[in-house]
Amino acid sequence: MSINDELLGLARTIAEKAGHLLLDRPASWDLTYKSTAIDIATQMDIASEKLIVNAILAARPDDGIIGEEGADRTSKSGYTWVIDPVDGTVNYFYGLPAWNISIAVKDAEGAVAGVVHAPTIDSTWFATRGGGAFLNGVSIACNEPIELNRALISTGFAYDVRDRVNQLDYINHLLPKIRDLRRIGSAAVDICCVATGMVDGYVETGLKEWDLAAAQLIATEAGAIVTTHSWRGMDLTVAGGRSLHGQLMREIPA
Repeated sequence: MSINDELLGLARTIAEKAGHLLLDRPASWDLTYKSTAIDIATQMDIASEKLIVNAILAARPDDGIIGEEGADRTSKSGYTWVIDPVDGTVNYFYGLPAWNISIAVKDAEGAVAGVVHAPTIDSTWFATRGGGAFLNGVSIACNEPIELNRALISTGFAYDVRDRVNQLDYINHLLPKIRDLRRIGSAAVDICCVATGMVDGYVETGLKEWDLAAAQLIATEAGAIVTTHSWRGMDLTVAGGRSLHGQLMREIPA
């Protein structure tokens, strides 16, 4: 077994344990407000990150960690774990499906293993660098080729409502030209849906490393193109099969 497969196995085991923890929803909520009044973390985000960090360090004490809820540890081994303990916290808080646990491991060249585990929809996506992408153990591939006027596109919106004005600009520009639009509420699941062909493409601003690390590897291994570039002072992420990705990039207004 290669080191990448070993890391993936550990990531999957830990993600499943975090999923079991999170499925036991609390009777009341302790909320922490982050970048804005609608950008929240719950006590379960904190508990999930603690579980994940402790499990990583028990198995690999020299690895680094980057976590959405504050985990920050410099790597001594050359490997760093990038974790989102609850991606789609608003879904989780409201009791909606498709929230997930996202765990990736990277080396100096990028992600080597990644898992996105969404227990409420019985879906676990995973990949290793050069090893292909899978959903619940079945090999997956993105839809390719897809013309823009037949494309089902997913997206999300910023917690800072001032950024939504710009986001609506590209949505208003794209919507008359595509099949339809979907808003799942979890960036990692959105990108994994591109990988699986459940949607054709994805566009969103403001993603962080922990939103992207695992899902981008999974989508790339499934044949998709995932890029992030500066746009109107924000980071704009675009994902899709090669032909659709190019069309989306050309349609994004300046």
